[in-house]
Amino acid sequence: MTSISDFPRSRSSAAQEASAPQDLRNLTIVPARNYGRLAGGLLGAAILLLLLNSVLGNPRWGWDVFAEWFFAEPVLAGLGRTLLLTLLGSIFGFALGTLLALARVSSAPLLAATAWGFIWLFRSIPLIVLLLILNNLGYLYERVSLGLPFTDYKLFDYSTTALVTPFLAAVIGLTLNLGAFSAEVIRGGILSVDQGQHEAAAALGLPKGRQARRIVLPQAMRAILPTAFNEIIGLAKGTSMVYVLALPELFYTIQIIYRRNLEVIPLLMVATVWYLVILSALSVIQYHVERHYARGALRNLPPNAFREPFVKLGLLRPEAPSRPAPIRETPRAAAPLAGSWTESLPPGGEVVVRNLSKSFGDLKVLDDVSLTLPPGSVTVILGQSGSGKSTLLRAINHLERADSGFVALDGELIGYRREGDKLYELRESEILARRADVGMVFQNFNLFPHLTVLENLIEAPISVRGVPRAEAEALARELLARVGLADKAAAYPRQLSGGQQQRVAIARALALKPKVLLFDEPTSALDPELVNEVLDVIKRLARSGATLAVVTHEIGFAREVADRVVFMDKGRVIESGPPDQVLGAPKHPRTIEFLAKVL
Repeated sequence: MTSISDFPRSRSSAAQEASAPQDLRNLTIVPARNYGRLAGGLLGAAILLLLLNSVLGNPRWGWDVFAEWFFAEPVLAGLGRTLLLTLLGSIFGFALGTLLALARVSSAPLLAATAWGFIWLFRSIPLIVLLLILNNLGYLYERVSLGLPFTDYKLFDYSTTALVTPFLAAVIGLTLNLGAFSAEVIRGGILSVDQGQHEAAAALGLPKGRQARRIVLPQAMRAILPTAFNEIIGLAKGTSMVYVLALPELFYTIQIIYRRNLEVIPLLMVATVWYLVILSALSVIQYHVERHYARGALRNLPPNAFREPFVKLGLLRPEAPSRPAPIRETPRAAAPLAGSWTESLPPGGEVVVRNLSKSFGDLKVLDDVSLTLPPGSVTVILGQSGSGKSTLLRAINHLERADSGFVALDGELIGYRREGDKLYELRESEILARRADVGMVFQNFNLFPHLTVLENLIEAPISVRGVPRAEAEALARELLARVGLADKAAAYPRQLSGGQQQRVAIARALALKPKVLLFDEPTSALDPELVNEVLDVIKRLARSGATLAVVTHEIGFAREVADRVVFMDKGRVIESGPPDQVLGAPKHPRTIEFLAKVL
């Protein structure tokens, strides 16, 4: 084979190599230049300069009149009213939009339909029409009152015209308009959050409100923010619509002034420049808010573009490379741990599955499955893809609602209460509380990307078990040390390898001290060299007396660790028993066929 060294070299290149220094550490790297990009930038700068020269150099723009009125008291008063309307409309509008969005994604059909009807109505009515209707509400309803039905007792009773002033009509109109549009923006953000995040939060037993506040909405903000700030900027400019109410905000004030002095263009430029100032301020705020919510999504946050000119002028120091937010260290004496992490776990619970069936449409995924996981046992579930293994685990944790049958943990039903011959599904809060005893480790980790490793571990113990923060942090650090990740407490999940993320997921499940641990193919998303580090952690758990159910294709792991092997096919358990029996001398033809392919 011909190599590069086989080709002849010129005398000059050989001489250069001979004289080249052997130590390359002091050489400067010169990045490649993109001349097309440079030319485009120069062309844009030239057009901008020509435009500025045309505007600033033309006396007909009336810059002396502009300077006279830019800081005039009436203009500043109108500007203040514009900013106040923008602030109130944004706060109330997004608060309303959040409630509407949560109602739209609710599982309650009537609530979702009501929210949809509200959004449909107020997105359809033009803002100017809505403002005029609200301002003339006194024509439709002379008085606004609230009292007890079918009695003459009233809590309050006011004249509509006196109550709904032009300013209040403007705030209500802007709120209703922005609320309807922002609801769809927020709903889109919520839907952009991966379903696995919802399931991981539910599997940890986090209450619904905390799921939304701590897990879903912070991640949804990455999708919400760009469009939300567009809505706020639109609202700031849309306040000019309140001129129909004769409310002297910025634009209406400018109109009054130029109708008196006839200096139309200079006064319009006053309004234009103030709107540019408002837009610029909102853009800076948007940048920093987006940067805040980018933590955990990016290994390195985007550079702060607003600092660069000041840094180059020497007015500010260069920004240090972004690092994960530091986590408050817990004093060792605050929460001493007795024994090791395995000794702190409760005894393994007994799981009983009886006649469990589940269908998705016409596809029967689980078909009358009955199974018992003895306390402290390790059960490995095998089977080809689509055989119902993962659905069985999710049904044990009640992440999937079974069509028939039941699951019990230490004699208590999971997800239901029994009254006579009927099973009534528990309220969501009761299901979440029961779920905390059944830890779940997902195939794709499902760590919360916006929380640090330590925050991932302490979230559920604090909110579900009511553990003091200091004690939760102490246990979390102990667990991280035991899985070999003590130095990763302040890292974000994205900054970890796949094997490290899965070990964090195991530690997160253990932090709740569950009676049962479910592993859904914990190594299938890992590179081969990372599999052993995760299996080693599970092996140590198997020796701790915890009850484990592991869906996996790792036959060697099943032989070494499992007390019992279950083989599933087409939603049914067709063979189960000790590893030597099922893996060494299988009886069912499907088991024999499956093992022949994987061994």
